[in-house]
Amino acid sequence: MSIKRLRTVAALSAVVALTLSACGGSDTSNDNATGGAKSEFNGAVAGVLNPSDKKGGTVKLAHSDDWDTPDPGETYYGYAWNFARLYGRSLLMFKPAPGKEGNVLVPDLAEALGVPTDGGKTWTYKIRKGVKFEDGTEIKAKDVKYAVLRSTDKKTFANGPAYFEAFLNLPKGYDGPYRSKGMNTDSAISTPDDYTIAFHLKNGFGGFDYLAQLTQTMPVPEAKDTGAKYRDKIVSSGPYKFETVAPGKQYTLVRNEQWDQATDQNRKALPDRYEVALKVNADDIDNRVISGDLDIDVAGTGVQPASLSKVLTDPALKAQADNPTLARLWYTSVNSTVPPLNNIDCRKAIQYAMDRTSYQTAYGGAFSGGDLATTIMPPLVPGYEKFDLYPAGADSKGDLDKAKESLTKCGQPNGFATNMAYRSDRPREKATAEAFQQALKRVGINLTLKGYPAGDYFSQYAGNPPFVVANKIGLATNGWGADWNDGFGFLSQIVDSRVIRETGGSSNTSVRIPEVDKLLDAAIAETDTAKREKLWTPIDKRVMEEAVIYPGVYAKSLLLRPKNLTNIFVSDAFNMYDYLNMGVK
Repeated sequence: MSIKRLRTVAALSAVVALTLSACGGSDTSNDNATGGAKSEFNGAVAGVLNPSDKKGGTVKLAHSDDWDTPDPGETYYGYAWNFARLYGRSLLMFKPAPGKEGNVLVPDLAEALGVPTDGGKTWTYKIRKGVKFEDGTEIKAKDVKYAVLRSTDKKTFANGPAYFEAFLNLPKGYDGPYRSKGMNTDSAISTPDDYTIAFHLKNGFGGFDYLAQLTQTMPVPEAKDTGAKYRDKIVSSGPYKFETVAPGKQYTLVRNEQWDQATDQNRKALPDRYEVALKVNADDIDNRVISGDLDIDVAGTGVQPASLSKVLTDPALKAQADNPTLARLWYTSVNSTVPPLNNIDCRKAIQYAMDRTSYQTAYGGAFSGGDLATTIMPPLVPGYEKFDLYPAGADSKGDLDKAKESLTKCGQPNGFATNMAYRSDRPREKATAEAFQQALKRVGINLTLKGYPAGDYFSQYAGNPPFVVANKIGLATNGWGADWNDGFGFLSQIVDSRVIRETGGSSNTSVRIPEVDKLLDAAIAETDTAKREKLWTPIDKRVMEEAVIYPGVYAKSLLLRPKNLTNIFVSDAFNMYDYLNMGVK
């Protein structure tokens, strides 16, 4: 979320809109005949391009690797959450609209936002009547309860976010509905009738509505749940259902005849079909989007470096592009579990030795990659404060004297060797790893680069602690977008040590600081917005003091709009084009 974003109802409800950067570009086209935003550079950043209610046609998407999983209880990439709304309905959702409205929560399967009682320790939702699964069975509150409970089983669903198991008042020893079958869980989630669901928390939490929009609240019928294999036969609650599920090859979605527009004010359900090709070369995806043979690179992270100059130097192509600034950080995890990086000075040597500009170059430069980062929180997240604990010189190419000094302090005056992981289907991450390799070699730190598939990157490789130690993965490329746009929604799943799972699947691979866990707890307990926002920077600084994260760039992306689709706009919630209501020209 994300990849992937606490506010009390009174004090946390204001969502800060993402600042949108409109850079250059000449107007090469007229207004759309049907109204809406202009088809020009950055035209879809704050408006809807090609607005239409026309039904029919096929939307064609591609991904450079496999999906992490389409199971709503486990998926944890921003593009997957964006896409999941086509086949699943969570209790709430972010409004499918451009600009600041895209960060506003609205009801989906629920009739209204949650009602808090008991000082925010209980949150109650009413389920819409008449909403059906694809088999015609009406969705009840018990189906949402079951969906949330199954998602807490991190032995089966390693990849998903860990909010519910952290906040819900689950009975002691509860290990999910498969291993704790029959255990009474009303202390955590109760369903007093078929259309009412209440969540009971350990402590008051004013931002629970943000958890109610997670895909983990998309209903699952217990009778048709097949555990880890559910990903291959998901029962739809949205306007589309799976026709083909071929992991590593293709997904196709067709209309769900049981979906009723009368129960859904958020979805237009315009296309007849969605086709997703998997494991397609990233550069080939760009070329096919440019030619119009393909509509969308579903990952939503922007064109690859090989296509940048082509897009930016061709006025017609540039007029089809958008360059939003994002609440996202591209960074590298520095694993203290891998010697000699268990020594803080060895980690500091990496901070000083890295050439910051080469990180930026790997992502396409300042224009499309983003600004040089010195903090974990990006500037768009409320509470951000600028600081730099490891100055890299006036040219930002590193401080080699400081790096060598740190190496001497950690007992490695001549440097050391370690391995670095990156997602093998992502050219920018490979370029980042190569940049580290070249920069660190200047002080005798030798990296061996290891590429792993994105679909299993966190569950089996970089996010799997035993694998990291056994394979001496000292560094691992990473990236994070806010689950919702505030400090907790950005920081918690990447700096809280309690989300690290020995079975794999955590986005936090390197931060194990008990003091940070306590600071996070104190911050979410603060109900005053201004006071709470001042608590995020001390957390950011404390993590940076331990040098367990190397911040690369505050992300931007150069997105290329599909030629053949309608209702195109950038979603502030997902930091990419919104896939929910696109149509076919």
